[in-house]
Amino acid sequence: MYKRIYNSFISESILNLFVFASIIVFFVSNVIGQVEDSIKPNIATGGEGWHDKITIRGYAQLRYNGLFETNPNLGCEQCDRSWGGDGGFFFRRIRIIFFGQVHPRVYFYIQPDFASGTGGVLNYVQIRDAYFDVGLDEKNEFRFRLGQSKVPFGFENLQSSQNRLPLDRNDGLNSAVSNERDIGAFFYWAPDKIRKRFAMLVRDGYKGSGDYGVFGVGIYNGQLANQPELNKDLHKVARITYPFQIGNQIFEPGLQAYTGTYTMHSNRVSSGVNHRIDNTYIDQRAAVSAILYPRPFGFQAEYNIGKGPEFNPMTNTIEEQSLHGGYITLNARLKYKEQFIYPFVRLQHYQGGKKHEQDARSFDVNELEIGIEWLPYPNFEIVAMYTFSERRYEDFQQPQNFQSGSLLRLQFQVNF
Repeated sequence: MYKRIYNSFISESILNLFVFASIIVFFVSNVIGQVEDSIKPNIATGGEGWHDKITIRGYAQLRYNGLFETNPNLGCEQCDRSWGGDGGFFFRRIRIIFFGQVHPRVYFYIQPDFASGTGGVLNYVQIRDAYFDVGLDEKNEFRFRLGQSKVPFGFENLQSSQNRLPLDRNDGLNSAVSNERDIGAFFYWAPDKIRKRFAMLVRDGYKGSGDYGVFGVGIYNGQLANQPELNKDLHKVARITYPFQIGNQIFEPGLQAYTGTYTMHSNRVSSGVNHRIDNTYIDQRAAVSAILYPRPFGFQAEYNIGKGPEFNPMTNTIEEQSLHGGYITLNARLKYKEQFIYPFVRLQHYQGGKKHEQDARSFDVNELEIGIEWLPYPNFEIVAMYTFSERRYEDFQQPQNFQSGSLLRLQFQVNF
């Protein structure tokens, strides 16, 4: 049954949907342009310039993962590189964000990260987001987003790490888009009333995902953020979601899917591994989301199925295989005077490959996390999270690798 639903949901109709949406939006924008006066920038002497509309904000996260650690060989490359091994204090993120509505219909957003790392080198600067939105109507309910930004697949993927409760995103959906971003063109639509609701859910501390539209569709390279395109097959993605107001509660269900082909870089394939000559594999997924915002109690649940490259340790071969996984998080938003406390519990499972890791590493993950986030001040917060983990992750160098253990993880975050 899953295969029938999956195949019908992520067929090539996604591309047709994007083309159709673009034609409709082009028509609507032209009609609006005929009945409205064009919006012109204020160039009068002494008037407000574009530079007066730019805002700067940011946050930084310092972590320590070494308390009560029972297995130093247990780690998660995609989650936190300081987890396991010698550990120590570690800057997970240092973000400074430049953004602004420089024109009534033009918005830009640039976010570098000063805590990126690779090859044993830490804390170098790398672009995370660099995009601009172009509105097609007076309220920007219809808009295009062009550049490098988050791919609209998965609520937790879209949720900012500044707001998310668990320290890392779940393996199941985050393995679809490492670092959550890629470069491409996306179209989003949401009524003005719902755009304000999306903003409120973030602003008032309900752990919202931000505004990625009620409906979103797009095309993107599919090789992940800051990576060159290695094939000419663009990925196609579509998402629909809606935050329903039910009394005092807000419930947001969602569906999303993408399809494309992914080409593994040659340096990600070990010598001796059997693989396709062009290192190109099908990359397809579909997911369902269900979010009850913590007012004061809530939950967050997502699950995805799909197909992609995965290392087979029995044959030393990278093969196209099925994958599945997801999570459920129970949480609460409690207020004491001017302080906020968020207790949470997350249970997650994932079985499948991770296309962006060495040899499309094969995973079987079961994990329980129990934690609490405390905001004594709006500009400072502390997270303590106890993790119980069982992870099988195997590649050519480690064809039999099962690790289990537990540890207490701490994060100190400043918001500015």
